Amino acid sequence: MDATGPPTVAWKNEPVLWVAHDVTKLENVPLSVLDLAPVPTGSSIGEALRSTIALAQRVEQLGFVRFWVAEHHNMPGIASSSPAVLIGHIAEATSTLRVGSGGVMLPNHSSLIVAEQFGMLDALHPGRIDLGIGRAPGSDQLTALAIRRSSEALSADDFPSQLTNLLHYFSNEWPAGHPFAAITAVPGAGAKPDVWLLGSSDYSAQVAAMLGLPFAFAHHFSPANTLPALALYRSLFQPSPTLDHPHAMIGVSVTCAPTDDEALRLAAPAALSFLRVRTGRPSTLPSPEETAAYNYTPEERAFVDNRIATQVIGSPDTVRDQLTALLDDTDADELMITTTTFDPADRTRSFELVAELAGLASR
Repeated sequence: MDATGPPTVAWKNEPVLWVAHDVTKLENVPLSVLDLAPVPTGSSIGEALRSTIALAQRVEQLGFVRFWVAEHHNMPGIASSSPAVLIGHIAEATSTLRVGSGGVMLPNHSSLIVAEQFGMLDALHPGRIDLGIGRAPGSDQLTALAIRRSSEALSADDFPSQLTNLLHYFSNEWPAGHPFAAITAVPGAGAKPDVWLLGSSDYSAQVAAMLGLPFAFAHHFSPANTLPALALYRSLFQPSPTLDHPHAMIGVSVTCAPTDDEALRLAAPAALSFLRVRTGRPSTLPSPEETAAYNYTPEERAFVDNRIATQVIGSPDTVRDQLTALLDDTDADELMITTTTFDPADRTRSFELVAELAGLASR
């Protein structure tokens, strides 16, 4: 990405400099946060988690609606391996923010245990808990095998039944003759967390549509699939007792700073960290200085450039243009922003700038 060139729509690589967009659209869409509890090199897990809790408190003040944390395993640079535990701490430290998972990787867990965990969170923080469900392992295959304990469990594709069982545990209503009908999730039965289905493919879009669930699409790492998945979700949607029309949120990676150059410098470490994960060398989050000194091969440079091109990075004006263009193309009902920087203060500042350009204070 050339920080000195015209801003681009990251998922299309098309210039937007001469395209007129209705910037008021951004001022009317709910904005939320997805956080990975990044662990900077030289920092500790405890410091990373405390920074995430402090960020949640700040974005609540700014007017963001939701704060989600994601399940990842065997990644030294990500501390959010246990969403339910972290959600409890964040909910306790805030008062109005909806707090949830983006997501819990259901194949890693028993549906009953997830119902009990989120039933407990809902009992302690009623009306504030979101349960975003995903089907990916959130890890490499060896780690997934360690989590699921057998190769049979690793290869099993029973996600639809897992998901419907989870919903039955919450409603405490089961089909006649179901073997689990005699089980009551305590807590869990009668709990009302907002259940979302997360996805990065057509598969999840179809399941969310058939079950009448709100759908959160991972545009931040699967941008090529965003428009087809949203179109499929909307076309196949079946109303449910909790949702009578399709409701789509998209996750987008944003780094906002006073200038385009500074934003690009702050965003580069996360791209290098992602490269290391993809090449089997996961690490803590490198500093901008370490990133600038890294000797990229041509293939690595192409990978990182492509990664950066899928993100929204720049000054407030650049970020406003790109987010508005994204809303124009996707007609998303909500935006969920994820930001990863080496210094937690830069991450907080990015959200402060986004809140200002989106007019959150005046809502």
